Amino acid sequence: MLAYYVHDLDPFVFHITENIGPRWYGLAYVLAFLAAYLVFRWESRCGYADLPEPRVGDFISGVALFGVIVGGRLGYAIFYKPEMLTHPLSILRVWEGGMASHGGMMGIFLFALFYARRNGYKWTNLGDNLVVAAPIGLFLGRCANFINGELYGRATNVSWAMQFPKELIDNPDEAARAVSVCSKIDNSLVTPDAIIAAVRHQPAVKDALRSILTPRHPSQLYEAFFEGVVLFLILWFVRTRMRQPNGFLIGLFFVCYAIFRIICEYFREPDATMIGAFTRGQFLSFFLIAIGLAFIIFSKVRPTYPKKMSI
Repeated sequence: MLAYYVHDLDPFVFHITENIGPRWYGLAYVLAFLAAYLVFRWESRCGYADLPEPRVGDFISGVALFGVIVGGRLGYAIFYKPEMLTHPLSILRVWEGGMASHGGMMGIFLFALFYARRNGYKWTNLGDNLVVAAPIGLFLGRCANFINGELYGRATNVSWAMQFPKELIDNPDEAARAVSVCSKIDNSLVTPDAIIAAVRHQPAVKDALRSILTPRHPSQLYEAFFEGVVLFLILWFVRTRMRQPNGFLIGLFFVCYAIFRIICEYFREPDATMIGAFTRGQFLSFFLIAIGLAFIIFSKVRPTYPKKMSI
């Protein structure tokens, strides 16, 4: 039997107290916004973006707050946890986790539309330049998901499979077995959360869980690679090597992201009720493909270009 890696990474970058300190998930968001700022500023300097370079910081700040955070959180509540809508204050508790990439995307483009109309820019131009940086944020977010041991994959026996202690939270039978075994090692380990924390510093607990936890695909890393690295390379190549009208990159981003998400979801444990034969993420991604194709077609039918690149 293979000795699979038992996930034992700490979600905190460092600890101020036992449960207080900066988390990798929060750092991922900060780095994503910084990357978006740097990429967008470069695009503005090179003439791809109509937005002047001095205004990039204000625009990215609005995207971060109203697009990513508000849109992502509302998307999570609407698409994955509708019961939160009956307790609106729970939506504000972002520190408890729960963001939806589909909601974040919708939030970003609604904010871009508002910003463009308010300031006299073409929103498709703003969107085209945003999506080039978006995969960097997706990559960092998926890496943070992996560090947190959440959104893990489906059961498998491939040699690179991993075991994620957080599955105890979703599997009462496994949790009961784990408590029975681990409480004999340390009598304080009587809850799944206590066991998950103990894995990081008690080798005996980690070894005990090897025979209890299910080997799974590290689907967070699959998504980080395809939705992050591969998608960024595609968009960067088109942005810098091909002259395409405003809106084309938005469409290409939606289509490619949706395809990669649909594929990767086959390796990810569903985290919401299935919709027919498809996961919630796959179902929503089909709409992104339709939206993306509409952007591509419209960009070709009525082409406009960045002001500095117009003929």
